[in-house]
Amino acid sequence: MKRRTIYAILGLILVAAVVGVILWRLKAEASTQAEPVRSALVDQGSMIVAVSATGKIKPAARVGLTFETAGRVAEVWVEEGDRVEADQPLARLTTDQLELQVERSQAALDAAEAQLAQVRAGPRPKEIEQAEASLRSAQAQLDAAAANRNQIASGPTEAEISAAEAQTAQASAEKEIAQDAYDLIEEDGTEKEHANYDLYTAKQQLAAAEARLDDLLAGADRDQLRAAQANVEAAVAQRDAAQAQLDQILSGATEEEIAEAEAQVDQARAALELAKHTLSEATMRSPFDGVIVEINMTPGEVPPTLEQPIVLVDDSTFHISVAVDELDVSQLKEGQDVEIAIEALPEAKVMGTVESMSPVANLESGVVAYDVIIALDTSEAQLRADLSANATIIANRLRDVLKIPSWAVRVDRETGQTYIHRRDGDEIRRVDVELGVRHEGVVQVLSGLSAGDEVVQLAEGTIFDLDGP
Repeated sequence: MKRRTIYAILGLILVAAVVGVILWRLKAEASTQAEPVRSALVDQGSMIVAVSATGKIKPAARVGLTFETAGRVAEVWVEEGDRVEADQPLARLTTDQLELQVERSQAALDAAEAQLAQVRAGPRPKEIEQAEASLRSAQAQLDAAAANRNQIASGPTEAEISAAEAQTAQASAEKEIAQDAYDLIEEDGTEKEHANYDLYTAKQQLAAAEARLDDLLAGADRDQLRAAQANVEAAVAQRDAAQAQLDQILSGATEEEIAEAEAQVDQARAALELAKHTLSEATMRSPFDGVIVEINMTPGEVPPTLEQPIVLVDDSTFHISVAVDELDVSQLKEGQDVEIAIEALPEAKVMGTVESMSPVANLESGVVAYDVIIALDTSEAQLRADLSANATIIANRLRDVLKIPSWAVRVDRETGQTYIHRRDGDEIRRVDVELGVRHEGVVQVLSGLSAGDEVVQLAEGTIFDLDGP
């Protein structure tokens, strides 16, 4: 009996020892695995809400300069990398023909202005003298035409008939003398030919005298009267035109004539301005202060058409154009601060400001985004066009918020619930939390924690209370 009791007691002691060893090992293992990798206290303070995007630095302006007129390049006065000022000449084309056109246009303007001055000054004495002489000549022609018409209309006088009869008798006698002289020459020869010619001439003169006498005896016919009247009317018209010309000269230029002369001056002046403008276009000038970054032309050649002859960059200011996702763009507004990180200048600290946002979205690769222009503040950083940059747009600044490191946050794979591990004395418990915004490794805590709580990150395989407090 005693021996059985002893064996029973020994058995109980052995079982208790084994159980104790197992419990000690489990406790020691649990204690080792529960040791966190790192920990942090829940902080209360300020926090920023930011939107990040990438882009390239762009200058204030980048323009390709071309000539506005055709021609060959005469001179190029700049080189790549030169800094130029606004309106500085950069290059020019050959201008011989253009300069000649300016000279011709100037001469035409001078002539038009001289004509206008003459019109405004009124008639000169020489012009009046010439007009009066023309009028006197026209009046003399009219008087002669009228006298001739009157003579024809009134018929011949006795004196005219007597003179015509005497001229006819004389012509008949001369004809008879020529006939006798011709008849006396028997042989043909030079004398015979001369006598024959004299006889022919005498006959013609006798016929003309007889015709004149017949006309006088018959009186004027209607055709002669009509011709004489027509001559009178033509002379009257010529006299009236000469009188009108004199009257116009004496009265001076009309308003219409002055206006026409002024219009000629305006037209000539416009042509001169156009010629000067075309000449000026043969010289390429800088539209603003900047740096020459490309030159694609050579003196003696025609400027290229497929590329800009000169490319000019305004590097007085820079900006960045970034594409912001449609989910984030609602947080942005003009004037927000932007922190710029430039890959090629890691030590540079560059700030910027949201300058504008496109009202229309772009769709690229299925992603809807809006273009945002960020103006860069002046800094000591040696900014260059087309440098890659990362922009962090400060959308909001939160104050008095709870925040923890993002490494402390976990997500339940089954429920999607976010939680953390919190140290409560000697224990580490799971705590479900509601989170807000995140920025640069920090997360806002909306509920579940208090300032000063210690959150931890557990190693792989850590045993923890899934139920939590």
